[in-house]
Amino acid sequence: MRILLAVDGSEQSCDAARGLEYLAPAEQVILLHALDVLLPVYPMMVPEAVRDLRVIVERHLREEGERLLARVAAMLPPRDGKVTTRMEIGSPAELIVATAEEERVDLVVVGARGGGAMHELVLGSVSHRVLTHAPCPTLIVKGPLRSLRRVLLPVQEAEDAEAALKFLSGRPFRDAVDVTVLSVLPLAQQMWPEGAGNFDTFRETALANARSFVESVAARLSAMRYSAKGVARIGFPSLEIIHETMTTNADLILMGSHGRRAISRFLLGSVSHAVIHRTTRPVLIFR
Repeated sequence: MRILLAVDGSEQSCDAARGLEYLAPAEQVILLHALDVLLPVYPMMVPEAVRDLRVIVERHLREEGERLLARVAAMLPPRDGKVTTRMEIGSPAELIVATAEEERVDLVVVGARGGGAMHELVLGSVSHRVLTHAPCPTLIVKGPLRSLRRVLLPVQEAEDAEAALKFLSGRPFRDAVDVTVLSVLPLAQQMWPEGAGNFDTFRETALANARSFVESVAARLSAMRYSAKGVARIGFPSLEIIHETMTTNADLILMGSHGRRAISRFLLGSVSHAVIHRTTRPVLIFR
C-alpha cells in the first residue's frame, strides 16, 4: 500500500502521522507539505517590494516546512517502507488531489481541524475538498487514534457493501478488527402518502429486509475472518451513524462516498460529509 500523508503543522496532522501505526505496513509513505504563500496587499507597494517580500516569506516558509517534514517523518512507524517528502507551492487541497493522482497512491491521509459549520458549508474545508475529489480512499483524522479494534461500517445499498468488502479484503489494518455493519432507513411517517397502505407494516417489512441485508454482509466479512455483526435502524442516516459510533465505541467509521455530486454535493453535503462534520472519530472513506 502506498500512502500520501498531507501535513500542515497542526496537531491533527501529527495525530494522522501517529495513526499510521494502526494501518497495514506501507510500501511507501509520501509526506506532502503545501506552501500556501499569502501576502498582504497594500496599494502603495511597488512591484519590486512585493516581489522581495514574497521571496523572504517563501524562504521562511520553506525552512519551517523542512523542519516540519523531518519532525513528522520521525513520527512514522519504523516498520513502514520508503518515506518520500515533497514540498510545493499552491492550494493544499489541489496539491493533495494532484499528487494522489500523479503518484497513484492507495490511500490519502489528512488531519482535519474544522472551520465552523457555515465556513465548511459554503467554502468547504481542505479535508472535505480532498474527500470529494481524491481518486482513492481517504482517511480523515480529527484527533488522536488511541486504538483500532472496533470499526463501524454504514452501508446503504449493495453497491456500498461490495465496495466495502473489496476494500476490507485488502487487509488495510494492522490488527484484526470487529466490524459493525449498519444500515439506516430514512423513513418518516409524515412523508407517507395517503392511500399507500399501512405505514407500520411497510416499516417492519423494510426493517426486516435491512436486517437481512446487513447480516448477509456481516456473514461475508466473517468468511473473510473478520468478527462482524449487522445492525439496522430507522432515522436520519448521519445522526444514527453518530449514535451507533458512540454505542459501539467505534475507533473508526468506514463508509463509502455515496451521495450527491457536483454543485449540489458541494453546497448541501452528502451523508459522509455530514458524519465527518459531526464526529470526533477518524473517518475512512472508500470508493
